[in-house]
Amino acid sequence: MTPILTKSFRVGAAAIAGFLIMKFGAGGVAEVASAGTDPLIGAAGSMGAPAGGMVDVTEVGWSEVRAGGNISWGDPLTANNLGKAVKAVPVAGSVVSIIGFARSDAADGDVIPYIVAPGVLATPAA
Repeated sequence: MTPILTKSFRVGAAAIAGFLIMKFGAGGVAEVASAGTDPLIGAAGSMGAPAGGMVDVTEVGWSEVRAGGNISWGDPLTANNLGKAVKAVPVAGSVVSIIGFARSDAADGDVIPYIVAPGVLATPAA
């Protein structure tokens, strides 16, 4: 990892495990993401955080995330229903949030590096 800028966010009512992807929940607190269409923050630091605590997120640089399936080096990353990283694919008529790009191949459960590059894949309806 090469974090350049790390920020802390208040955690909601549920604890966050390390390396899971987080979203902004009600009231602006951090929660585990449940879909690629969520407003993603990034991946929780290795320590995660207890409910109501503070969680660290790398905003600039390289970080690490837990894979939720097969990922190839360079894939854009979004969240699955468990807050794990999966390859982001365009969905017609939808906006898919991404946290960055994989810097390693991975299988489900692996913790891999990614370059932080938040953004969206916006695809017009067909």
